[in-house]
Amino acid sequence: MPDKDDKRDIGHAMFGFNEPQPSRSDPSQPSPAQPAGTPQPGPAQGPPQGANQGYPVPPPGPPGQPQYIYVQAPPPPPAPLPIPQAASSTSKIVMGLLALLVILVGVNLYLAMTQRKMQAKHGDQLTLLTRRMDASDDRYAQLKGQFDVTSEKLGMTQQELARARQLTANIQKQQRQAVTQLNTAIQQKASAQDLNKLQSDANSKFGNLSGDIAGNKKDLEATKEALLGTKGELSGAIARTHDELVALAHRTDRDYFEFKLQKRHERKKIGGVMIELLKTNRKQNLYTIDLYFDDKRTQRKDQALDQPVFFYVQGAASTLELVVNKLDKNSISGYISAPKGFIQSTPNVLTARPT
Repeated sequence: MPDKDDKRDIGHAMFGFNEPQPSRSDPSQPSPAQPAGTPQPGPAQGPPQGANQGYPVPPPGPPGQPQYIYVQAPPPPPAPLPIPQAASSTSKIVMGLLALLVILVGVNLYLAMTQRKMQAKHGDQLTLLTRRMDASDDRYAQLKGQFDVTSEKLGMTQQELARARQLTANIQKQQRQAVTQLNTAIQQKASAQDLNKLQSDANSKFGNLSGDIAGNKKDLEATKEALLGTKGELSGAIARTHDELVALAHRTDRDYFEFKLQKRHERKKIGGVMIELLKTNRKQNLYTIDLYFDDKRTQRKDQALDQPVFFYVQGAASTLELVVNKLDKNSISGYISAPKGFIQSTPNVLTARPT
């Protein structure tokens, strides 16, 4: 039975609330929960087996009482180690170098793109200048060809005019001398015989003068015809058939070579000149060809039918001339005119076999 002095209620009895705690300062006082006859604990030999080192272990309480366990908080985490000042400076230098490297790469890329654009622009300008120079060379070749033809045709004409002028001057001089002699004879009152003699001489001289004037008139007419022929040739002596081309070859001091291209991109070689047909236009009678000579290509675009095309080949005494006198769908035919003897490896219209 419980003692009368035990004033603990059932909760105190079951759960041990408000139990007096034994004093830890008095080691000689036995534990109230220790049964009689139990040996007193000896001196502490260290923490019990399995106990955590560094944690206090409460003494065992009486049986039936709650056990109190003291738990110590975990130790705080160690403070981070301070970063050395040298490592911080090194990392800043590395970041600066990386930023500088990125800037240099960007600048190099920009300069490379700018240089590429400038090279492309300069290439376009060089191509344009080359085309202009080729066009100027072609124009110069045409003008030189016309000038050469004019010089050849006017060479004999100038000689004939000089001869006619010289004859006219001589006749005028003889006429003045005859008039002077006649006037002198009249003033001196020469005899009738002398006067008749002078008159007959004058008549004979006047007759000769009339003959010379008639001859000079014929020479002038021939010169006029030569000038008219030269003008006709300068305006373009074009042969539209094979017979006309043969007649033209007999009349001029040049060689003529016929050609025919029967499809697009077909080529025909005449001496050192190669012709390639690109396209034709039957409605407008136009054609476009490429000329290959002196290791270069020259394109003649939209050339008219029966229109001469002049071009200069290195080593030729004068310009060469190309004429297309027949045009059909994807086919052309015509001839090339060259200085006499310039093209020797190809038979001309006078030496070629009739077809």
